[in-house]
Amino acid sequence: MIQKEIKEEEDYYYNEDGYKVFTEKHHLKRGYCCKNGCKHCPYGYDKKTDSFKKVEVKKKLK
Repeated sequence: MIQKEIKEEEDYYYNEDGYKVFTEKHHLKRGYCCKNGCKHCPYGYDKKTDSFKKVEVKKKLK
């Protein structure tokens, strides 16, 4: 498996508690939902209900 390079601020940032938070752009680059309930999940996953909301995922990558 080839891992793509991730860049701070483009792919993630650190929140006020020091946790790494991945951006929507990073999730779109990865190409699938990890089902961890990520803050910026573009796939509409809700960890509390273990289901997906109907969301149109637009390719925002350049």
